[in-house]
Amino acid sequence: MNNHRYCVIMCGGVGSRFWPYSRQDKPKQFLDFLGTGRSLLQMSVDRIEGIVQPQNIYMLTNEQYAPIIREQFPDMRPEQILLEPCRRNTAPCIAWAAYHIHALDPEAQIMVAPSDHLVLKADRFRDSVLKAFEFIERTDAILTLGIKPHRPETGYGYIQVGDHVGGNFSAVKTFTEKPNAELAQVFLQSGEFYWNSGMFFWSAQCIIESIRSFAPDIAQKLDPGMGIYGTPGEKAFIEQNFPSCPSISIDFAVMEKAPNVYVECVDIGWSDLGTWGSLYEISPKNVDGNVTQRCKALMVNSRGNIVAVEGDKVVVASGLNDFIIADADDVLLIVPREEEQKIKLYVNEVKSKFGEQYL
Repeated sequence: MNNHRYCVIMCGGVGSRFWPYSRQDKPKQFLDFLGTGRSLLQMSVDRIEGIVQPQNIYMLTNEQYAPIIREQFPDMRPEQILLEPCRRNTAPCIAWAAYHIHALDPEAQIMVAPSDHLVLKADRFRDSVLKAFEFIERTDAILTLGIKPHRPETGYGYIQVGDHVGGNFSAVKTFTEKPNAELAQVFLQSGEFYWNSGMFFWSAQCIIESIRSFAPDIAQKLDPGMGIYGTPGEKAFIEQNFPSCPSISIDFAVMEKAPNVYVECVDIGWSDLGTWGSLYEISPKNVDGNVTQRCKALMVNSRGNIVAVEGDKVVVASGLNDFIIADADDVLLIVPREEEQKIKLYVNEVKSKFGEQYL
């Protein structure tokens, strides 16, 4: 196994589009959504076993979730858990992880992965990851995994494929973040666009140089830590400087601007599990297209619904089509599936009207 291969797993998000199951005190990445006995985060680590050494896996999260990570990964060293002082989207935290790992290993090759995605084709995933590492080890490149779209999804970023460079690899022509429905349909029909999986590969040196070139306001805050990263002074430096980094995604900060971006087009049975709709899509359905998530439901003249209820409770619904019914703790959510992108707005309204205890 290559000792210079690392994996950084981002696991600090709240997952509000999966509310009310995903809550601030225990977001979806820490939950056993699929009834496998493993949380989504644990499954993310399981997938890279044998590719990245356990001591080269890092968690990017915040202080609130550190105890959950320690509980789910009791053998993980404390220094493998990088705690953000505050949320600043993906670019600053990815930059910090790169600086930290580079200080420990200047030859580091890094995979960045979300903590809440589902991969159904494990063998193909492992093969794709190995090829991705081999690609960045011989090419000074920023690489992402691209997924062939099968619907005009408006919640994902899209990658337009450019020149083919061998195997399943191509240069990236353009990035488009979360298009409207009309544009997403055009992308789907063109055959030139892939979903951005949110999984990235690069050398530590490459992404640091890219941050310096295309996100100088982040580099300005984190560059002075060179010589401090990997030492006892790193925590104080990050607590002082990280909060003043701009809140921006790695897609906007670097991927849309860098000239050396490539995509590996893969078929790995991927779903980002970002919404109730994505869970509906990958779940077994009855003859009426209804999905029940480990609960009892009597659905009369009802089609295309997803029902997820905690506890020993029976759900009875009649004449209900294409709805999300989710009951967790002190919240009951009933919304049309087509409104799943609005759940974050509903969460904010609940916070405003009833308080944070329901989040």
